[in-house]
Amino acid sequence: MSISTITVAPTRLAVVGRVSDFLALTKPRIAVLELLVVLAAGVVATWGQPDPSAMLHVMLGTLLVASSASAANQWLERHLDARMARTASRPLAAGRLASWEALAFSATCLLAGFAQLLMNVNAACAGWAMLTWLLYVAVYTPLKTRSAMNTAVGAVAGALPIFIGWSATGITLDGRAFALFSILFLWQFPHFMAIAWLYRRDYAKAGHQMLTVVEPTGWRAGRQAAAAALALIPVSVIPLLSSPGTGAVLYALGAGVLGGGQLVLAGMFWQQANDFHARLLLRASLVYLPTLLVMLMLAPWI
Repeated sequence: MSISTITVAPTRLAVVGRVSDFLALTKPRIAVLELLVVLAAGVVATWGQPDPSAMLHVMLGTLLVASSASAANQWLERHLDARMARTASRPLAAGRLASWEALAFSATCLLAGFAQLLMNVNAACAGWAMLTWLLYVAVYTPLKTRSAMNTAVGAVAGALPIFIGWSATGITLDGRAFALFSILFLWQFPHFMAIAWLYRRDYAKAGHQMLTVVEPTGWRAGRQAAAAALALIPVSVIPLLSSPGTGAVLYALGAGVLGGGQLVLAGMFWQQANDFHARLLLRASLVYLPTLLVMLMLAPWI
């Protein structure tokens, strides 16, 4: 093996490591879920007939803005992340990326994403995307160390991408759009209450005022999770209520089964808050939303 080969190998590893760290700033799993939400909104708005070009443009713009928001969130919380075992290995918390690098990355993604939506989609999409970014970065993130209401604010920010995808179609927001928003909003309570319970000690170390920290028995967190899971069942049917055909019926049945299963697990967590029940609820929530969104997109074609 030559000296040049030995020298190039560590260099390539360093480049791969840097790329991985910048990718980690985007929180890829959250970004992918947001893209699915945007796509589902476009499909539902057009009864299964979205314009492919418009959806590609809006998904690219949303991806860039979401990546910026995640990077800004990690920059703001870099010192708090270093206190928690679940986040201590993040690029900023671990010191693998400099503060200015994350800020530059976030600013570049935000400007590029906003320009993409404004120039290639429409002003409404750009406006909803900017509102989502501001609510997540400027309100939700600092609120986490101040009030347990941060989950409700974060749930609004997490549901707003529905309006980004819907607006890309040029169709006016209607009852179906607000029903989709409500589905996303409500879903986040079973999901995040389970996470808040599992990582309550980490959150306490970082000073985050999660409901499971300020009320450590888990009873209130379980009640919120169960109430939201119950409300999801009727709300989840609304987007296709006016759609005739077999697809709407099959969707309603599937949504009922998914919602019922999640409700049972949320009820168990409410009655007995422990790690076992929280993990079951978390897994159920991770199955619920992607499955429901896929069913929504397939229903018009059945």
